Amino acid sequence: MNNDIRSQFPILNTTVHGKPLVYFDNAATTQKPQTVIDTLADYYLHLNSNIHRGAHHLAAEATERYENVRRQVQAFIGARHHHEVVFTRGTTESINLVASSFSKRFFSGDDEVIVSGMEHHSDIVPWQLAGATLRPIPFNDEGVLDMEAYEKLFSPKTRIVAVCHVSNTLGTVNPVERIVAIAHAHGVPVLIDGAQAVSHLPVDVQRIGCDFYCFSGHKMYAPMGVGVMYGREEMLDQLPPYQGGGEMIETVTFERTTYNQLPFKFEAGTPSVGDVLGLGCAVDFMQQVGIGHIAAVEADLLAYATERLSALPGIRFFGTAPQKAAVLSFLVGDAHPYDVGTLLDQLGIAVRTGHHCTQPVMDRYGIPGTVRASFAVYNTRAEIDTLFEALERILPMLG
Repeated sequence: MNNDIRSQFPILNTTVHGKPLVYFDNAATTQKPQTVIDTLADYYLHLNSNIHRGAHHLAAEATERYENVRRQVQAFIGARHHHEVVFTRGTTESINLVASSFSKRFFSGDDEVIVSGMEHHSDIVPWQLAGATLRPIPFNDEGVLDMEAYEKLFSPKTRIVAVCHVSNTLGTVNPVERIVAIAHAHGVPVLIDGAQAVSHLPVDVQRIGCDFYCFSGHKMYAPMGVGVMYGREEMLDQLPPYQGGGEMIETVTFERTTYNQLPFKFEAGTPSVGDVLGLGCAVDFMQQVGIGHIAAVEADLLAYATERLSALPGIRFFGTAPQKAAVLSFLVGDAHPYDVGTLLDQLGIAVRTGHHCTQPVMDRYGIPGTVRASFAVYNTRAEIDTLFEALERILPMLG
C-alpha cells in the first residue's frame, strides 16, 4: 500500500544534488498529493469566484463547495456544529484570533495563562501580546509533562489553559483529555494547539472536551495558507470579532455596527477559497488511507529510526516519552545541528535544524537546537536506512 501512497505525491520523484529526495521535514509541512494539487488548479481554472454574496453560477458553486468543506471538517474533528469551524490561515492565526478576542472579553489586567513548557512560540507570544503572565507546566527529561505540578498552577488569576496536543520538537503526545478535565474542574477553559496531531492521530474535540482546537492545513497534506479554529458555540458567542471588514458584519452605519452570525463573525474579508477546497481534498485523502493506517505506519517508522540511529556513536535523542508521535530530535556528538543538516542536504535528505520555534525547550536541555527528522505516511524504512548511512558517512566530517 505504501507504494500506492507514494505514487500520489509527485514531488517524491524529485532529485536533490543528484540524489533521490528523502523528505523528513513533515512536521514543518507535509507534501501534497496530486488530488490536492489538481483541486487547487481546478478552482482557479474553472471556478474562481468570491463566495457567499454573488448571484451568479460561479459564486454559488464556489460557496457550496466551500461550505461543504466546513461540514467535512466538522465531521473530521467531531465538532457538534458546523458553525463551530472557523477557517483561518493556519494554527498561528487561529491562536492569535483566540488570544485577541478572548483577552478582550475575559482579561482584567492581572491575568495568567497556563501553557506547557514545550509550546511552540505561536502558543506563547500571542498570550504575551494579550498582556498575560505565563505559567509553564514543567516536563521531565523524557519530555513528559508533570501533571502534579500542573494542578498546582491554578489560581484565581488563571484565565485559560493553552497546550499542544503533540510537541513539534519532542513528539510527546500530551494527555489532553486529562488536561481539559482538570482545567474545567477549576472553571477554566482550554485551547489545544493541534497542529502536530491532526495528521497523526484521531481527533474528536467533543471527546477531548476542549473549548478551542487549532490546526493548519499544510501539515496534513493540504495547501499552505489555510487552517481551522474550532470553538465551542457557547464560547464563540461570547467573544468579540478578531478583525473587521466584509462578511463579518450584519449591519453597518457610521454610528454602529452589528456582527454576523457564527462562524462568519470571525471570517472577515475574502477567504482563500481554493486552499479551503484543497483542505477538503486532503481530508478525503487521509480518510481514504485511514488515520489508523497512518498512525501505524508512522509508529513503525519512528521505532525503526530510533533503533537504527541508536547505533551511531555520540547520538543523543531529545523527547523519549512513552506516548510519542513520528518526530525524532537528536544531536550527533558536539556537532552543530545546522552543520549536520547542511551535510545531509548535500546527500538529498531534508531535515529541519534549529530550535524549531521552541526556544524554552532548548533552554530546558541546555542546547542550541536539534536535528529533527519527522515522518509521514509516504516515508519508508528504506529512506531511514539512507539517513543512517548518510549520518555514518558524515560523522568523520563533523570532527
